[in-house]
Amino acid sequence: MHLDATRGGTIDEIRADGFSPIIAQMPVEFDGSAEAAAAAGELQKSVAEILSREMPDVVVVLGDRFEMLAIAAAATIMRVPIVHISGGEITQGAFDDSFRHAITKLSALHLTATESYRRRVIQLGEDPSRVINCGALGVINVQSEPPMTKSELEENLQWQFGENAMLVTVHPETLGGVDVITPTLEALSRFKESRLLVTYPNNDPEGQRIIDAIEAYAAAEPSGRVKVVPSLGRKRYHSALRCVKAVVGNSSSGIVEVPSAGIATVNIGNRQYGRIAAESVINCDAKVEDIVVAISRALTADFKGVENPYYNPNTLKVMSNAIAETSLEILRSPKLFYDL
Repeated sequence: MHLDATRGGTIDEIRADGFSPIIAQMPVEFDGSAEAAAAAGELQKSVAEILSREMPDVVVVLGDRFEMLAIAAAATIMRVPIVHISGGEITQGAFDDSFRHAITKLSALHLTATESYRRRVIQLGEDPSRVINCGALGVINVQSEPPMTKSELEENLQWQFGENAMLVTVHPETLGGVDVITPTLEALSRFKESRLLVTYPNNDPEGQRIIDAIEAYAAAEPSGRVKVVPSLGRKRYHSALRCVKAVVGNSSSGIVEVPSAGIATVNIGNRQYGRIAAESVINCDAKVEDIVVAISRALTADFKGVENPYYNPNTLKVMSNAIAETSLEILRSPKLFYDL
């Protein structure tokens, strides 16, 4: 997705962070489910060629997308040990849920975001000595990223936030086929006093339908009430959290990162169902009236100082130490199923 120009071409941010030259780029283009499945096969082939050429000691993968499963499968077959970040989580409304657990079983070292997730990885048969609770990287990014000022961000976007603005991101529910975008946009129409900053969905199957819906919605709204941005990128996104009253949609960021910004999250539908969440996360069904009630609460409640279950002040240190101090001999040794 970093290579997708329609979603912001965010590979430029990676280069700007100093990761240059990038040794390999593997574009993955698709829309429907069959195309995504075929793209995963092509990606696995590309990864095999790169691993053969670069011969890394370990492969570090983050999360649960199908691209990560293709990478993990290739690394396993080629006997390159895998370090997996953010295993043990549950998202019952997305097929990422199955991919995440599959990656867990392919991995040699596990860096989880909460203690509950650590226990779940162990429940999957992983050796407790190889499962470490680190906290979530996204939370550290929210707290450490120097933000743009509101005026700087408004100038960059060529758009004004106003009062009670909301940041909106809706992804497809890849299991169940529930339509989230239609009731979400209808509910948001009830809050004409709130301006909306809307980002594109990620490149899951059916994502284009959501893009078409939000572009049509923005075009029909008067006076620039809605600003659509394919991707805010890390810095603008974290800066925007300081300029809005709530985040609305079904993105994992709304659950993992946004609570540390002290604002509400309206989490719609089943995509993120099962994740541990802070008190500032307001869950609701993908129904217009339920979303309206949730947004009304989000705009009036005070969630400053709420405890974020994904926060660990030492996340980066714990992760880097775990990778550096676990010997290659251990990582390469055959795994035994750990019975509870």
